[in-house]
Amino acid sequence: MAALRSSVCRWGALLVPGSRQLRLLRRRPIELLYPQKEEAAAAGRRTGENPSRPATEKPDSAPREPPGRPFGPSLLDGLSYEKAFPGDKRLAKVVTLAKSKKFREQHGKILVEGRRLITDALGAGALLQTLFFSTVESLRELPLEKLKHVKLIKVKFEEIKMWSDLVTPQGAIGIFVRPDHSKMKYPAIQQEHTVPLFLIGDNIRDPGNLGTILRSAVAAGCGKVLLTKGCVDVWEPKVLRAGMGAHFRIPVISNLEWEVIPNHLSSSTRVLVADPSHGWTDHSVTPPELDAAGDRSWRQVEYQESDSEDEEGEFLLPLPKVGTLCYSQPWAQEQTAIVIGGETHGLSLEALLLAEKTGGQRLYIPMVPAVDSLNSAMAASVLLFEGRRQLLSMVSATNRTDGPNSSVA
Repeated sequence: MAALRSSVCRWGALLVPGSRQLRLLRRRPIELLYPQKEEAAAAGRRTGENPSRPATEKPDSAPREPPGRPFGPSLLDGLSYEKAFPGDKRLAKVVTLAKSKKFREQHGKILVEGRRLITDALGAGALLQTLFFSTVESLRELPLEKLKHVKLIKVKFEEIKMWSDLVTPQGAIGIFVRPDHSKMKYPAIQQEHTVPLFLIGDNIRDPGNLGTILRSAVAAGCGKVLLTKGCVDVWEPKVLRAGMGAHFRIPVISNLEWEVIPNHLSSSTRVLVADPSHGWTDHSVTPPELDAAGDRSWRQVEYQESDSEDEEGEFLLPLPKVGTLCYSQPWAQEQTAIVIGGETHGLSLEALLLAEKTGGQRLYIPMVPAVDSLNSAMAASVLLFEGRRQLLSMVSATNRTDGPNSSVA
């Protein structure tokens, strides 16, 4: 019997002939371990030390997670952040509201996702209120010195992935105060390469097109972008993604009535409009839609006016007299603004009136016959870079004229 008891203690099993094997396990009291203690216990088992005793070895020089409780406040390089509890719905609630235009307008907040956009926004002086991040590594990629007064909340990556619009989320979502262009600090290098060229968006409804237009405006060195009330919200997440940080590099003034557009331009600014209605390729022949004077003053627009519910009358008004010019011909001067219309609604009557008032023209881009017009983003890119080329050429020619040789002559 003693031998049998010794065998059981040594091997932890008792074999009974003619029956199933009975497994006897030694059990120790249950201990609740936090994630940090679990790692210490695993390290203790590997080194043969008792994990219940106080650790005497030095902690790892670069721990993946700073020591602290599994939930609640923690510290990172002097920054205090909070670990979300299971079932925490703050991220879902904030993201859902921030994606609503009504919420953005009422509360003056926007959603910015991704390390690059958040960094650009912070660099331009935008005020970050709340930052959701998934890992300490993703937090370290941001400028920590600008996060001292920000509410930091660590959530699981699965939650960010669930609410993110990106194919590959970067693990960071920020809630900013809606930026005011007059209080922003735009990059100095952008201002050094700015030319007196401005862009006016007219009824641009597609978020991807508007974001691409803003990106092209930044690349072409535009001084500012003005958007009328008919345009999509410039702070919509899709517009922010397509803009690739353009919102934080040049002033973007949105939701403007046409009556106040001239207030944002100098009195010497000449306004031109992009004409997507044709792409005539033979410059030796007058386009069929133009008259001998080269304008469309003979075309008319109809609108209805009713004095009663049963009686309607149609009135005809002539369109503004605005000449048409190929984009490759000289048109850019010291102060120039280009109006880009949306693909669905096109140019508004107010845009043509402003062009007529400032002595502007219609600009068209020649294309192969039977090809539909370019989309608004492509047309804007072509015209903006051509405008930049003409303005820089004019400056270069002026410098040559005013050079030492000219003064001597």
